[in-house]
Amino acid sequence: MPSKIVIRPIGIVRNGVTEKRKEGWEDVISEIVVEESLTDCLDGLEEFSHIIVICWMHKVALGRQFVAKIHPRGREDLPLVGLFATRGPERPNSLSVTTTRLLERHGNVLKVVGLDAFDGTPVIDIKPYMPGYDSPAEAWEADWVKKLRKPDSSAT
Repeated sequence: MPSKIVIRPIGIVRNGVTEKRKEGWEDVISEIVVEESLTDCLDGLEEFSHIIVICWMHKVALGRQFVAKIHPRGREDLPLVGLFATRGPERPNSLSVTTTRLLERHGNVLKVVGLDAFDGTPVIDIKPYMPGYDSPAEAWEADWVKKLRKPDSSAT
């Protein structure tokens, strides 16, 4: 494996969110300010309803410890599963991948809703979301994921 990978940000998230939250990102409106030299790379993106945004989670310390198995969202009523079977932020690499609704584009600025990133988060890449391609019809998920979509009855 390569000992070093170089990634350069293509833009930055602007939304005023500075505090960690487990949930409640679905209503957050953000602007992704893309480097002006890459403005032409955005042409045609506004024809898609959703985009996939890859970010570098800059507030997560490099070299930190992570555990191999966790209860998703810290909920003991859910099974203990491997880290890679979850979407939690504590991972070997500080990357996030979010599919978010594209509201509008103005030049090098994309306005989106539902991006789970702090203000100032570096954006690594942007891709169009393509139904059928990005969400295959034959895909399935673990049974415990359904519990995440229901209110937590064990919470106090």
